[in-house]
Amino acid sequence: MTTIGLPDNPGQLTFAVPKGRILDEALPVMARAGVEPEAAFHDPKNRALAFACTRNDMRMIRVRAFDVATFVAHGAAQVGIVGSDVIEEFDYADLYAPVDLGIGLCRLSVARMADDTDEGASTSHLRVATKYPSLTRRHFEAAGIQAECVKLNGAMELAPSLGLARQIVDLVSTGTTLRENGLIETAVILDISARLIVNRTALKTDRRVAALVDAFRREAEDRQGKAAA
Repeated sequence: MTTIGLPDNPGQLTFAVPKGRILDEALPVMARAGVEPEAAFHDPKNRALAFACTRNDMRMIRVRAFDVATFVAHGAAQVGIVGSDVIEEFDYADLYAPVDLGIGLCRLSVARMADDTDEGASTSHLRVATKYPSLTRRHFEAAGIQAECVKLNGAMELAPSLGLARQIVDLVSTGTTLRENGLIETAVILDISARLIVNRTALKTDRRVAALVDAFRREAEDRQGKAAA
């Protein structure tokens, strides 16, 4: 098991990838763009967070999706992949998302209990369970509603039935989980896809970062071209 200590490799680029739903789709895209982790990365028993890459000048870190944006925005990683939901939630000034990878497609939606016939349109205050408080507040403020956000990191669908919150804001793909928990989707806040993100300073000062942006852009364009053919 290889773990690369970050302070020991100051000349290496650090590429941050998210645990979870996007990673499986991202890995073949990354490989075609020339970014491949060592074999240990694919070992499900390996609990390391940092890995070597086939490129000697690059290492990879595997962290939670929300943390990918934080590492890149603050320059601890120079490049990463994360969903546009995370980018919009944090809105970091030092984060730049130059390439839409066209993977990890889903949406951020509002949902409520199917038997809740009062959608809350006439109320000025609403309690909402979500792990996206910034996006949630902005969405409801636009409708003149003050959203009291209850922060949850999972099991969002339980919140309405247990009286924790009237509505939820969460990621939706097929909608099956909502239906199985007695919920209906009432609004789409944001259509989501995975993006290549870079630290703005690194993009300006390190040619390798600009080269990676070009490689991922070509990969995305080639893939889209083949899909359209």
